[in-house]
Amino acid sequence: MRKIRDVLRLRLQAGLSFRQISLSTKVSVGAIQKLLKTAEQLQLAWPLPDGLDDTQLARLFYPAADTRGSSRFQLPDWPTVHQELKRKGMSMQLLWQEYTERYPNRCYSYSQFCERYRGWCQLQKRSMRQQHKAGEKCFIDYCGPTVPIVSGSTGEIRQAQIFVAVLGASNYTYAEATLTQSLPDWLHSHVRAFEFFGGTPALLVPDNLKSGVNKACRYEPELNPSYQQLAAHYQLAVMPARPYKPKDKAKAEVGVQVVERWILARLRHHTFFSLAELNQCLRALLTELNERPFKQLPGNRRQAFEQLDQPALTPLPQQPYRYVAIKSVKVNIDYHVQFEQHHYSAPHQYVGETLELHAGDQLVQLYFRQQLVASHPRKHQPGTTTLAAHMPVRHSKQQAWTPGRLKQWAQDIGPDTLRWVSDRLAEKAHPEQAYRLCLGLLNLTRSYPPERVNGCCQLANREGLSRLKQLKSVLASNRDQLPEQPSFTLELPQSHDNIRGPNHFH
Repeated sequence: MRKIRDVLRLRLQAGLSFRQISLSTKVSVGAIQKLLKTAEQLQLAWPLPDGLDDTQLARLFYPAADTRGSSRFQLPDWPTVHQELKRKGMSMQLLWQEYTERYPNRCYSYSQFCERYRGWCQLQKRSMRQQHKAGEKCFIDYCGPTVPIVSGSTGEIRQAQIFVAVLGASNYTYAEATLTQSLPDWLHSHVRAFEFFGGTPALLVPDNLKSGVNKACRYEPELNPSYQQLAAHYQLAVMPARPYKPKDKAKAEVGVQVVERWILARLRHHTFFSLAELNQCLRALLTELNERPFKQLPGNRRQAFEQLDQPALTPLPQQPYRYVAIKSVKVNIDYHVQFEQHHYSAPHQYVGETLELHAGDQLVQLYFRQQLVASHPRKHQPGTTTLAAHMPVRHSKQQAWTPGRLKQWAQDIGPDTLRWVSDRLAEKAHPEQAYRLCLGLLNLTRSYPPERVNGCCQLANREGLSRLKQLKSVLASNRDQLPEQPSFTLELPQSHDNIRGPNHFH
């Protein structure tokens, strides 16, 4: 270190101050003080002994440092640097300073230190080249950019989602537009992709989209039940990519990038007024994309597909796939489950249990431990569908009561009873609200003869008695058996000395 000799000379020979030496050598005052303190301990004086070169001089001041003069730089211990940077509060500047103190004659500059560390980090992340067998894998994802669709009647703008599927061996690509990324659109896009390929692969590699994967997990992902049903229908397996590992579906990432660059970028100046119009345009550009020649390989995607993937794909099943929404539902205390604002009954024995609901286009089915327990025609409007077989016995009896049946029962007792029951049913906004009151009157026939009940209703009709406890009081006190009392009307005189007139208070 040439500066050690300069500092000693300027201090011991010239007698300059610390600040003057710092301005001359570009060394900090603190470093100069440490260096001169070490020189004092070593009992060095100026001039220095003959034969003491810069390397030997540096070894005296820095015995633990590698002071070998060399034109080659000492490579830092990058794994140690990488681990130290994980510490809270650690910085590259501090690590570089420690590196220069250890190798003062063979160290990189700070900029080179940082640049070479970044290069080392890039070399640590290796990408394994994946070998894709013909007809084995299909990679699936959505594009990030969307395409606006303008409503011709209202002017509303909706953003269409772009679905992309890529076969692993040939890179044969399929793309289409849907209004959403919901579960029905997600599954129907799969169906149309399989029809486009003319068969199905052995394995699907999708992203961890919520429509397809209920719970993303590196080791054991949980698939959506409807997605599992689609996989079972086409006899294929689903292996979602690991979370935050885009290289697991590198084919999809590249396919999405190609679709964005060669298709969506060309449509940026177009205005679409329907989803069908957009898909028609996508299909034309997709044909052009699959027929575009490879840059480094012979042929194109279509030719590679016809040679590799197409012969290896599994033929499509004879029966087309029909979407069935599957969800877990809990049977409420009223032995009904809810799906899309409509309530469907289940056997009352399953109250509190969790059932699996399968909702197709025409039918809603309920399963308990893979056993079918209820089936209903699907309703697309709010309401309730109840089967009598699902109700408890007491509820079935309650449901059997109707206004007509109550009136028929009342007529069998007597005309006055019929009048009283009819008035009670008419008073309520809904006749069901008066059922219990009328059934309470029915129970009175168990304790009293029908003649007395009819006579009680006659008295109640005459006096305006509408409550059940009033009728019970009449029967208990035997008022219905008393002779009818004549009504006396006493008219008071309107003029009298003790009656004040209307002008009294004015």
